[in-house]
Amino acid sequence: MITVHIFRLSDGSIRGFSVKGHANYAKAGEDIVCAGVSAVTVGTVNSIETLTGVELDAEMEHGFLSAYVPEGAKLSDDIRSLIQLLLESLVVMLKSIVDSYGKYIQI
Repeated sequence: MITVHIFRLSDGSIRGFSVKGHANYAKAGEDIVCAGVSAVTVGTVNSIETLTGVELDAEMEHGFLSAYVPEGAKLSDDIRSLIQLLLESLVVMLKSIVDSYGKYIQI
């Protein structure tokens, strides 16, 4: 099963996320749940870095990805808002996957 953790600050903003595990929906190379989760999580990290110029504190290994907004980074309100929009969009996309494949992924 894939386990997703969304880390929020006291104000409700997203500090970061982690994704761990394998869906085991199908054999490697054919697992659409793993492929979907990988696409939306890696795509979100790439989008944040490309569209905002902010490099996330990220770590990726086989079956694991974590990404956090750099702590103490001096970000403009516009950039901070864009990062939050992209991270909230990630949550929506992951919930859509859960709606269809909840046996294989949990948030």
